[in-house]
Amino acid sequence: ALSNEVPKDFPKLQNDTFLRAARGEETEHVPVWCMRQAGRYLPEFRESRAGKDFFETCRSPEACCELTLQPLRRFPFDAAIIFSDILVVPQAMGMDVQMVAGKGPTFPEPLKEPEDLQRLRVKVDVGKELGYVFKAITLTRHKIEGKVPLIGFTGAPWTLMSYMIEGGGSNTHSKAKRWLYRHPEASHMLLRMLTDVIVEYLLGQVAAGAQALQVFESHAGILGPIEFKEFSLPYLRDIARRVKDKLKEAGQDVPMIAFAKDAHYGLEDLSQSHYEVVGLDWTIDPQSARERTGGKVSLQGNMDPCALYAPKEQISDIVKKMLEGFGTRGYIANLGHGLYPDMDPENVGAFVEAVHQHSKEMIKQM
Repeated sequence: ALSNEVPKDFPKLQNDTFLRAARGEETEHVPVWCMRQAGRYLPEFRESRAGKDFFETCRSPEACCELTLQPLRRFPFDAAIIFSDILVVPQAMGMDVQMVAGKGPTFPEPLKEPEDLQRLRVKVDVGKELGYVFKAITLTRHKIEGKVPLIGFTGAPWTLMSYMIEGGGSNTHSKAKRWLYRHPEASHMLLRMLTDVIVEYLLGQVAAGAQALQVFESHAGILGPIEFKEFSLPYLRDIARRVKDKLKEAGQDVPMIAFAKDAHYGLEDLSQSHYEVVGLDWTIDPQSARERTGGKVSLQGNMDPCALYAPKEQISDIVKKMLEGFGTRGYIANLGHGLYPDMDPENVGAFVEAVHQHSKEMIKQM
C-alpha cells in the first residue's frame, strides 16, 4: 500500500552525498548538516516565529516548510531535516503539551502512576493525528526542488516516556526512572505503546516523502548500561526492524540514523541494531568510535556545538582534526548536539565550509 501513496512527481534529487555516505559509499566530499539547523540562531527563524505558538507552527505545513528551507538559503548543507518536534507523538496519544516561554515544553498533567496509562489513546490514527507533519514533508519535498535529501525524525520511546512522566525537561529524570525500578511492567507497556505509534509515524513520513529517518534517544545518557539494554535498546531495534521490514515489502529503503546521546556504553550494541548510521555526541573520541563500531555502520557527528563560539580559523582546525579521526568514508559531519540560539550564523557557515574544503582535499589525496 505504501508505494501507491508516494507522490511520484517530486523534483529529481541533485545532491545525494548524504544518502551515499549513510550507506557507506564513496563521496566527493563529506556531507554535513546540523541538528537544529532550522533554529533560533537564525534571525529569519526568529522573525517567522515571532508571536506564534510553537505547536501551532508545528501544525502549519507552510510554516514548517519555510523554516526547514531557511538554513538551505544561507548554507550549502547536504541535507535538510523537517521542522517539527519530538513531542507531537505524546500529543497524538492524547496528552496536552504546551511550550512555555522561558521554561520549555510542559505537560500540565503528566503521567504519575501506572493507572494514568488509561488516559492515553489506545489506537492512534497516525494519519489523522499527525497528518500535518506528513503534509509538511510532502510540501517541503516539492519546494526543496531536489537540492538535498529531506530527513524525517521522531523521538525514541524512552526519551518520550521520560517527558510524559517528568512533565517537561529534567536534570535527574528521577520521576521517570522511578517508574523503571518501581513499575517495570507498566514502563514496558508504555514503551510498547510509544513504539507502535512511532513505527506508523515513521512509515507515514517516508510515504509523504522523507528520504532518511533519525531517531532521537536524547535521554539515553541518564540510564546506566543495564537499564539502557532493558528500556531503550530493544525498542530502538524494534523500530528500525519494523520500519525496514514494512518498507521492504513496498520495495523501498531509506537510511536510518540512531542518535542515543551520552550512551557511550551502547556504541557496540547500537552498531548492530539495523540502523545504517549511528549519531555521536561530542564526548566520544572519533577514532575510538570507529574502532568500537568496527566498520559496521556509518557515523554522524560530533563536533562540540560550543566550538562554534571559537574564531573561524580555529573552527577550521577543529573540523580538520575531526575529519582525520573519523576518516572520510561512511561519515556524515554534524554537531554532537543541536545548535544553540546565541550562535553566530557566520560561524555555522565556517563550519560547513571547513567540512567541505578539508574533506575534498583529503579525498583527493587518497
